[in-house]
Amino acid sequence: MSATVQTNPLLIGEGLPPFDAIRPEQVVPGITELLQVLTAQLEQLEKTVQPSWEGLVEPLTQIEERLRWSWGIIGHLMGVKNSPELREAYEVIQPSLVQFANRLGQSKPLYEAFKQIRISPQWQSLESAQQRIVEAAIRDAELSGVGLEGETKARFNQIQQELAELSTQFSNHVLDATKAFGLNLTTLDEIVGLPSSLLALAAQAAQEDGIEEATPEDGPWCITLDYPSYLPFLQHSQSRDLREKVYRAFITRAASGDLDNQPIIERTLELRQEMAKLLGYSTYADLSIARKMTPSVAAVEQLMAELQQASYAAAEQELDTLTTFAYEHGATSELKQWDIPFWSERMREEQYGLNDEELRPYFPLPQVLEGLFALAERLFE
Repeated sequence: MSATVQTNPLLIGEGLPPFDAIRPEQVVPGITELLQVLTAQLEQLEKTVQPSWEGLVEPLTQIEERLRWSWGIIGHLMGVKNSPELREAYEVIQPSLVQFANRLGQSKPLYEAFKQIRISPQWQSLESAQQRIVEAAIRDAELSGVGLEGETKARFNQIQQELAELSTQFSNHVLDATKAFGLNLTTLDEIVGLPSSLLALAAQAAQEDGIEEATPEDGPWCITLDYPSYLPFLQHSQSRDLREKVYRAFITRAASGDLDNQPIIERTLELRQEMAKLLGYSTYADLSIARKMTPSVAAVEQLMAELQQASYAAAEQELDTLTTFAYEHGATSELKQWDIPFWSERMREEQYGLNDEELRPYFPLPQVLEGLFALAERLFE
């Protein structure tokens, strides 16, 4: 039985996603059905395409936005609610998605129609933003391999498939390495300086790890590498040894064992370079620049050098100031990376009287969301 809007929320295609109703087992049938529908729409558009904004850009945008809505939900859930079932479904359907993306990006009828718009009388009547969209579509088609043929095109598409797989593996490794670490604190000496909000979060993490009796007041507490736990710990923990342990665990995620991303990085670089060559670019950096505002790789390197020259002395001065402050307040050795967040927070508290914990009660989530939406309404209504 084919998936339908009534049985699969991934096919709704508009509005706010009903995240509470989406299940991993809906991914493969839902996206399979969607790709079949969108493929039929693409084929029809290729047959009837008119080189105009209404005859090309608008119907193509509908296809792209329809896919983006459903696949965006799955990508988001992969990041925030990952599970073995969701990963399996993602890996099953991803090749079909990449195949459709290649088919869409390499559509010669649409590519030729975009070029016709650029030389048509309608071009001058388009707004600058519309002209930019058309020009970007032509460029993106060329960078998607629309001009490739035969074995070269087949190899390009193979590279796209493998790069997508590598990207997913890389993300999964980082996520697994992040979840694999937990620093269990059991004594009051280990939590000196930690704010109540972090203790509550750490107790919750301990509960989720199977220690049901954990409480914010009595522990035990589990510090994780998730940012809401990691950063406050570095900012507030008075144990330098524990800060170092957490910092080193964070920066070495997915760097060893079965989760080592080094081979994935090396293979990704190889494939990107090969892809760039297939498209006529000397390096992947040149290919990447083609989609950006900067005119060349050299221009980027020059900008970076100018930024370094303009900011390096100021950064050194700020570090010297922080080091002096730290020594005046009890530090006894050279500041390391795991010390900087801690002493920066102490200096901010002393010099500016700012304390996140004291500010927190004034920004409850409902009030923050209300303010954000009110701002969005003022800006975009």
